[in-house]
Order: sequence, then structure tokens, then C-alpha cells
Amino acid sequence: MNAQHDGPDRAHQRPEGLSDTTVEALGALSKALEMTERARGRLYDFHQLTGGADLELDRAVRLLRESGHPEWAEKVRTEILGRNVIPGHWTFQIVEAYNDTYYEPFKALEKSAVDELADGRDHLYEAEMKEARRTAGHPAHTARPDSP
Repeated sequence: MNAQHDGPDRAHQRPEGLSDTTVEALGALSKALEMTERARGRLYDFHQLTGGADLELDRAVRLLRESGHPEWAEKVRTEILGRNVIPGHWTFQIVEAYNDTYYEPFKALEKSAVDELADGRDHLYEAEMKEARRTAGHPAHTARPDSP
């Protein structure tokens, strides 16, 4: 394996003068954003599951009517079908508020920090961890996707 392929590509090499503590801080910031991405995914799960349940209520209302329970059909239709999940909000409004208030500003701040402090080089902490943990020369431990 030649030397030019035996390490991370330039985009994953620490810029000169960047301290260990800054690399670690950017790694922590990135990890926090990744956790936020996961939380956001669960928020979309909540949105879709609640919406799916609300749509299934149409079937419940129809079947209650068909089975001779119009009073229960009407109770489900007026009390639960289309109900706000928190005052004034359907789940899509919660998702929109989360995105606008928390997720998008966090994502923009993390990108700005990487751009300003690390010349836009993302995942430096992980790239250095990979380099420290891989076995040089082992075919399953190559430094880069284009390594032979």
C-alpha cells in the first residue's frame, strides 16, 4: 500500500494548529447533534403514529355505526377524532416548532463551528479515532474507501 493511501484524506486531517481539546469539543458537539437527529426521528415517529391512529379512528367510527352503536361512533368522532395532542397543536405543528426552534439553529451552529474552527473539516474526532484503532496494512482496516 503506498503512503498517499495509508491515512485519512485531507478532509479528515486536522488543520495545523488545531488543539486536541478543540477536536474533542467539535466531536462532542457533533455527537450532541447526532443525538438530536435521533430525537427528531422519534418525533417524526410520534407524528406518523399519532396520525395513523387518527386515520384508523375513521374505521372504528364506521364499524361502531355498522354494529349498531351510533352513540359510541359519535362519541369517538367528536371526542377523539381530529383532537389536538396538546392544546392548539396537531403533531405536525409540534414537528415544525421543534425544527424551527431547536433543530435548524443547532444544525446551523454546529456547521458554523466546524467551518470556523476546523476549516470545514467534519468528523475529525472520529477520523483520528479510526486512525488510532485501525491495523495498518490489514485489508479490512483501510484508511479510506479508495485504499487498495
